[in-house]
Amino acid sequence: MDPNHTGPEEYGHGGDTPRQRPPRESLTSDLGQHTPVPARTVQLVSGDFLLTVNPVDGSEIEPCPPAERPARPGRLTESERAEVERAAAPSLPPGPAQPALPLLARQDERESLVRLLARGRSVRLVGPGGSGRTRLLDVVAEDCADLAPDGVVRLNGHRRTADDLVHDLFHAVFDAPLHRPDRDELLESVREIGAVVVLDDLEFGGAALDELLDATPECAFLFAATPDVADPSADAGVEDVELSGLDRAAGLDLLGHAVGRTLTDEEATWAGDLWFESEGLPLRFVQAGALLRQRDRLRAGTSAVDEFGVFEDVRPDEAPYDPADGDEVPLPSLGEAAAPAPLLASRLSASARATLRFAVALGGEVPHQAHLPALVGDTHADAALGELVSCGLVSPVGARYRLAAGVPAQLEAAGYTDDADARIREAAQHYAWWTGHPSVTPERVCAESDAILAALTALSPLAADPADEPSTAVRLARTAAPAFAAGLHWSAWERALRAGAEAARLAGDVGEQAYFHHELGIHALCAGQLDRARAELEASIGLRGALADKRGTVAGRRALALVADRSGVPLAIAPTAAEEVPEAHVEESASPPRGVPMAFPDLQPPADTGLVVSGVVPAATVPQRTKDGVPGGLKGLAKRNLVAAGAGALLVAVLGTVVTLGATSGNDPASPSENVGVNPSASQGLDDGSLDADPAAGNKGDTGKATSRPTDPGPDGTLGTADDPAPTATESDEPSQDETRTEEPDETKPTPSGTRPTKPTDSSSPTPDPTETETEEPTEEPTESESGSATESPTTTPGEPTTSDSASGPASSAPIETSASADQSTDPGTPDGDETMI
Repeated sequence: MDPNHTGPEEYGHGGDTPRQRPPRESLTSDLGQHTPVPARTVQLVSGDFLLTVNPVDGSEIEPCPPAERPARPGRLTESERAEVERAAAPSLPPGPAQPALPLLARQDERESLVRLLARGRSVRLVGPGGSGRTRLLDVVAEDCADLAPDGVVRLNGHRRTADDLVHDLFHAVFDAPLHRPDRDELLESVREIGAVVVLDDLEFGGAALDELLDATPECAFLFAATPDVADPSADAGVEDVELSGLDRAAGLDLLGHAVGRTLTDEEATWAGDLWFESEGLPLRFVQAGALLRQRDRLRAGTSAVDEFGVFEDVRPDEAPYDPADGDEVPLPSLGEAAAPAPLLASRLSASARATLRFAVALGGEVPHQAHLPALVGDTHADAALGELVSCGLVSPVGARYRLAAGVPAQLEAAGYTDDADARIREAAQHYAWWTGHPSVTPERVCAESDAILAALTALSPLAADPADEPSTAVRLARTAAPAFAAGLHWSAWERALRAGAEAARLAGDVGEQAYFHHELGIHALCAGQLDRARAELEASIGLRGALADKRGTVAGRRALALVADRSGVPLAIAPTAAEEVPEAHVEESASPPRGVPMAFPDLQPPADTGLVVSGVVPAATVPQRTKDGVPGGLKGLAKRNLVAAGAGALLVAVLGTVVTLGATSGNDPASPSENVGVNPSASQGLDDGSLDADPAAGNKGDTGKATSRPTDPGPDGTLGTADDPAPTATESDEPSQDETRTEEPDETKPTPSGTRPTKPTDSSSPTPDPTETETEEPTEEPTESESGSATESPTTTPGEPTTSDSASGPASSAPIETSASADQSTDPGTPDGDETMI
């Protein structure tokens, strides 16, 4: 009996039943295995295409079905417009609210801008960095709120093209989620917008600016640009308003508002020198005010320790400060006031300094305050943005912040770029995780696009750890690019794809290269750039074919079919490794353009043979020849196919059998298949002094009509007897002395065929060297010998063995006549079954 049970166990019954294990609490459910998160796919309409953004295998594109096409977009309501404007404004930094500085000495520029915009004119406000352009735009936008039917639309041109701004204007006025219209539909909708468009940080001019103005004829634009931006064209009709620095009095007044108190005489003198050095830029006075506030805190900190002690819970900045106190904290030097960023940063918190290092490494882009705790490693690091804003080290750019003008160069000189590579890696790894998280919407990723692209661009060229950087860059591009596409930020989408393709190339990842090239092709197709789309898709298909990625290849082929349909150029792509290729057959091999070397003589069948020629062969007296002497047309093609087929041993045997049966069907004892020997050259007999070759006996079995007659009666003096010589001279390596003609050949007459062979040809003999081909055209004209007979010298290629070609027949350069009853093209030097005379 079990001591732990009180009941009997003889029959398998325990004394008491065990309790069930209690379920795991919900707070500990994360200890189990996580369920894989499905891929975030987004379907949107781009022009007349239906685009499915697939971050796994690549986006798929197809013609948009009529049921999926969106209706004509309507305008946003007042509440929706307010939400769009709020999202476009920079977020307020955490911490106590900073007092707004007044707009000083800008009344003339303000009135001039409002007056021009009220008349429907477009204006460009030109001023250097730190001149207060953004602050003036905010005030003018408030004054022009009721001038246009669609009100005021705020846009930002930082790293934006003219096409991007037209689409931004469209989505700022119309309600069209997940819809990117094509060019015609976009222009038709934008032409109806009547608004005052306030565009900050314009980065282009010239023809691009003209394109933007032509697309929006009912809008009045207020641009803000720096002097280094290209000027508009002369026909643009855009007026420029220069924004200069403040005068001395306005500068001192602004400095007093920034400090929050009245300046002392020493500080006023110091501010005068600063005004002369900074040329009156308002940003310098804001930063100088931050320096004075830090000086006040330092002096207050000394007094607080003397008065309250070290262990008193009193903040130094909350302690009362009397400027009359004689604390020894000198004013910053003039050089420190002209370049105050290093001194200001040295007096900030550690989180603020770490944020500045990230911003310098990212090319001036300040990460959003929500990312600072993860990047810096401090839970309260989001308060660092408030410190930077109050010191004037960062300035708003659209919905985000960047380092203020001149600050990046000053921090670089102070050594803030020493650990830039490590900061770039950390930022890239963080953004790769964040952009791929399913809870992050594409709109949030697009709002952080500048910092993400800065990290991606800066990470690719790093070579300190080649095994790490390319993979991190590829991972960041793979997660960010689909989000940019789904958020309709297509310029960022293209930049991410190009950076990812370069990183994949450096990493040697062929699969990722294929993905990025496929996405670039989809982007180009949606943008209407068909040539670039074709090139990118073909590159992607080739790479995926090498990897046997059949699914990706099919997606690429579909997209390429759309490119071919739009461009009108048919597809011509070879099968890839991922596709099944039909088996190649020997009998389907095509003949080379000039034929193949003959292994055996091709016998010409008589007229009654059973060979059938597919197709209708027109009757002609002279076969067509190419400029190289090769018979052309259908007859020449049939001959070349027959010669090519003779190269295969099995096929040669079959064809030889068929031709032999047809040639011997007349039971002729003098059939050439029985009389062709190994050395079939004609020679003089020893007994009767005649040649072994038999003359043509009548027209029996002839497929053609003789084109020339013999003129030499022979030794007996009678024409038509057996001792008459052959009607034509054959080319052989060793011509006989009696094998001559008494008259020169007529160039206008065709040359008769060669003599009849006397011995059969062994069909099993090895194939000769491919260089031993028939001479198409004689290289030498017949010369007159001393005896008065014309002889032809054989033409041989240097280095090849000497062979006799009388069995296969010489190729004549003269035209060949054939009768209309011939079904096959005849070779003038080839004997047939009944000694056909050509």
